Amino acid sequence: MWIKLKALSSILSHLLIGIALVDANLRCYDTGNFTLNSTYGKNRDLILASLLPNVSANGGFFTASIGQDSNKIYALGMCRGDSTPNGCYTCLNASIQDLIASCPNRKEALSWGGDPPCLARYANRPFFGILELQPTDAGYNTVDITSNLTQFDTIWESLMDRVVSKASSGSSTKYATGEADFTAFQTIHALMQCTPDLSHKDCDSCLRQSVSNYESCCRGKQGGYVQKPNCWFRWDLYPFYKRNASTAASLSPPPSPASPPPLSVNSTSKKGDGGSHSSHTIAIIIVPIVILVAVLIILAVAVLLKRIKKTKRDDQNNKIRGEALQFDFNAVRVATDNFSDANLLGRGGFGSIYKGQLEDGRKVAVKRLSESSRQGEQEFKNEVMLLAKLQHRNLVRLLGLSFEQKERILIYEFLPNSSLDNFIFDPVKCSLLNWEKRYKIIEGIAKGLLYLHEDSQYRIIHRDLKPANILLDEEMNPKISDFGMAKLFTVDQTRADTSKVVGTYGYMAPEYAWHGKYSVKSDVYSFGVLVLEIISGKKISSFSNQEVGDSLLTHVSCILWLSYYWIRIC
Repeated sequence: MWIKLKALSSILSHLLIGIALVDANLRCYDTGNFTLNSTYGKNRDLILASLLPNVSANGGFFTASIGQDSNKIYALGMCRGDSTPNGCYTCLNASIQDLIASCPNRKEALSWGGDPPCLARYANRPFFGILELQPTDAGYNTVDITSNLTQFDTIWESLMDRVVSKASSGSSTKYATGEADFTAFQTIHALMQCTPDLSHKDCDSCLRQSVSNYESCCRGKQGGYVQKPNCWFRWDLYPFYKRNASTAASLSPPPSPASPPPLSVNSTSKKGDGGSHSSHTIAIIIVPIVILVAVLIILAVAVLLKRIKKTKRDDQNNKIRGEALQFDFNAVRVATDNFSDANLLGRGGFGSIYKGQLEDGRKVAVKRLSESSRQGEQEFKNEVMLLAKLQHRNLVRLLGLSFEQKERILIYEFLPNSSLDNFIFDPVKCSLLNWEKRYKIIEGIAKGLLYLHEDSQYRIIHRDLKPANILLDEEMNPKISDFGMAKLFTVDQTRADTSKVVGTYGYMAPEYAWHGKYSVKSDVYSFGVLVLEIISGKKISSFSNQEVGDSLLTHVSCILWLSYYWIRIC
């Protein structure tokens, strides 16, 4: 009953008295301007747009950078620790729109917005992990503490010290809440948060500097807030946040020593026949549980033995299949005329490709991997076995391998029309590709990609989809090739990270190029770039010196926007 009265008092205080916290602020820094439609301006719009999906998808905090030299821009987004993904997205979207509208050509700006609030910030200088105490935004609840202000200050200071320590000691998130009783019907609620890129020491300093503003800003008020570029905190006499026990720094008094200990779950009464009845009940419960556990153990052992047997059988089958795929290295050397330059088809980051003809007359493409590859023999064979099981008309077919004399050789079917880039970017050969053939090529690549992502027994992420890796057969049917950078996913896996980003810039999805995060969406992004190149006949970097767009992507975007506005005007 006491707790209910206390909660009711807090709610009535919030509803009847009301809160008049000043709306969250926005700052446009006086550190320089940029010209509208400049490269810096386009980079700003791109990086702010990237914050929207990434902040909520990465636990409420995300940093990114884009561009080179004077056009390089850094951005950060953070939502309050109790925000939902949808609430986080909505708040950031509104804050970003405010930034663009209020600071249209400023090189640096910051916005605190929403309820619960979020932080959106960008600048032409690196600021990640750097403590900055200015600018500061502060506000307060207009309702005063009418009595016991000295007692309020004492309880308030103790609570703030506890919450500062809790928030700054966090690892992945530096967020904490706390409560302390002021009167029988009033509780002080506090929330603090730092950007997770701050160190423990800097977070502690940022929050304590914010707390020190209490005297000049908000002393004597029931609530208030202070916001800085790296941290924020707020307090009031009502629960304005979703309480999370794992981040709470409660100051409730410990239970009285006179409180009786809780009863143990296995305690029994010995009054009358209660003891024997309790023992009988326990036996009824325990015996079936023991039997169930024994059955589960037997089933688990049976499943494990079955899997071991299947693994041995698969290993045996792979060994037999691997032996069937083995080519004699001397035969490969004869087929390529000892890897002569006359048979060289091309070179890549993982080795050279030669044209060859086997003793039975078959023409093949021989890929000779470079000696700098650190891949071991077993890993190399496992990769080959994986590729050998991928069978689709729009994938280049692997015929075999050779692993002798420290040589790693892959043997593929030979495709006479070489790669797609030799056609779409050639001023003469491009005329051979009418719209029907281009559509057929796009459709074939899409089918091959769908097979890799969804229809094969594995899920393969190619990671280097580009015109040079699309080969064409006699009838101009496309075949995806070069799986040297491919990654194998489990069936239910959707995303992975890598510390080493490999591939070709321009075809890489932003989240992969900047942060090493890749998924099937990474290949879909590359496919989109590839489609634009097939349709336009222009390379991704063709417009680097044009006024409208600095790449094929931005050029097309500008054209689409101009078309949209022209249609609306007309």
